[in-house]
Amino acid sequence: MSAPNALFSETILLLGGAVVAAPIFKKLGLGTVLGYLAAGVVIGPIFHGITDGEQILGVAELGVVFLLFIIGLELKPSRLWQMRRDIFGLGTAQVMLTGLALTGLAYFSGVLDWRGSVVAGFGLALSSTAFAMQILDNVGEVNTKYGQRSFSMLLFQDLAIVPLLALITILDGGTGSNAPLMDFAIAVGAVGAMVVMGRYLLTPLFQVIARTGAREAMIVAALFVVMGSASLMQFAGLSMAMGAFLSGVMLAESSYRHELEADIEPFRGVLLAIFFMAVGLSLELDVLIDNALFIVVAVPIVMAVKAVIIYGLCRVSGSSHDDAIRIAFLLPQGGEFGFVLFTTAGAAGLMPFSTASLLVAIVTLSMALTPLGAALSKRMLKGEDQEELDEDFEGAGADVLMVGFSRFGQIAAQILLAGGRDVTVIDFSADRIRQASSFGFRIYFGDGTRKDVLRSAGIDKAKIVVVCTQKREITDKVVDLVQAEYPHAKLFVRSYDRVHSIALRNRNVDYELRETLESGLLFGRRTLEALGVDDADALEIGEDIRKRDEERLALQVTGGLQAGRDMLFSQPVRPEPLVKPKRTMDFDEDPLAGTADVTADA
Repeated sequence: MSAPNALFSETILLLGGAVVAAPIFKKLGLGTVLGYLAAGVVIGPIFHGITDGEQILGVAELGVVFLLFIIGLELKPSRLWQMRRDIFGLGTAQVMLTGLALTGLAYFSGVLDWRGSVVAGFGLALSSTAFAMQILDNVGEVNTKYGQRSFSMLLFQDLAIVPLLALITILDGGTGSNAPLMDFAIAVGAVGAMVVMGRYLLTPLFQVIARTGAREAMIVAALFVVMGSASLMQFAGLSMAMGAFLSGVMLAESSYRHELEADIEPFRGVLLAIFFMAVGLSLELDVLIDNALFIVVAVPIVMAVKAVIIYGLCRVSGSSHDDAIRIAFLLPQGGEFGFVLFTTAGAAGLMPFSTASLLVAIVTLSMALTPLGAALSKRMLKGEDQEELDEDFEGAGADVLMVGFSRFGQIAAQILLAGGRDVTVIDFSADRIRQASSFGFRIYFGDGTRKDVLRSAGIDKAKIVVVCTQKREITDKVVDLVQAEYPHAKLFVRSYDRVHSIALRNRNVDYELRETLESGLLFGRRTLEALGVDDADALEIGEDIRKRDEERLALQVTGGLQAGRDMLFSQPVRPEPLVKPKRTMDFDEDPLAGTADVTADA
């Protein structure tokens, strides 16, 4: 048997390191990010199990791309517009002030000339989107006030990479003043193309795929959209993460948002873990050792300068002390784009390659210290109330999560909406979603038997899960999944028939109702009234039947289907002489068991 190739062996090492390190660091309260970094350092620089960390880092950066896509899915264009002041105001101020301050420090250190100092200063002014957003996601604070302000600054930094790369060309003495203008025009054109495609092509694409019922095709399409949009932005000179973010924003109002988020989430998690490990792999211990004194001084100074400036800007712009502290300790590290800037500057001759490697080491070490800094920031909080933002997308996080939008569910949803309650509705029928959307309903495409879809749809915040699916086996799968994974949520279930109601009660659901019970009672009551029975008497009879039915059902849960037969009103079949009944009656069956309407829901 041949030995496994290098790629296979390296993959096993990375996955094994993640499996060991993440739970240990999580248990110690240090966070999974620091665990992945530590695993990368042990596998690479210490034991030399993997020596090509840069190549792995290039592939693992897709994790950052997927992360920005998911963030984009949670931001409607309207919410993004509301954040414009933080993005272009706070973000611009942070990059400019921090960049100028660090440029001055780099110049007076005597290591670089003024041109190299400018590149170093503004490169170090950028923060790591991957680290910051992963920390926010781990503690569930992406949608807090400080989480959104942090993201606004990170988003502007992603935009700033274009003029900073152009600045390297200018500082290099490159001629051709039209080049920056051309790059800017290409970037604007690419963003415009993304907006048009997102508005007119993406949703119809997913509608066509959803109607086929091919789940794997939906996953492939999601990956294609994310990576295609990222490649388009990279071609235009913007970051890949920016392209993925824009495609996510364009799909934020799509009915397929929850399904896409659930499909992308596993890839995002795995690739982000590999990304953090690759950062650890690329850490050059010999550079750290040779320049240990300089790094020991430089890293805390850089992080302190950034933290102080960010804290001051946040306070001036209206953040509370606690929120400003959280942001300052979340964004003091260097970012992934610093790697790009320093490498490009070294190739352009603006700084020696040894200095570029030293700056990369400073950025990497500052990344490694970020989770510790975020944990230590809690000691500086005054205990102010943390202001939460409303969810920036419709439905997710609502009190009620409805699985299945059948006719039964549509009627129930009307009652809930009329009562002023928000309802998140997911359904696996593309045609039903399209039809419901034409009437103004807001429902999302998703398979309710999948845990990741339920989580994306906001089941963690739902107080009641309403299951209105048409098929008994699907209903049972959803019920079993919710009871096993989300025991906090109450279950209200549409029952297929009487036998199904008994089974659901044995499962201890909070409430169940046969789909034909109420309509049958009302129909019979109206028929009595048409035959001349007084309205009050007909109502009394109907309520008596309802009471008997409930008592029988309670007996049948423990005693079987035949329990409580004496409570039925029945009349023997008396066929006319010499006329054979068209249908024989098996009295061992429950005549009120009910049957389901198997016709397609409107």
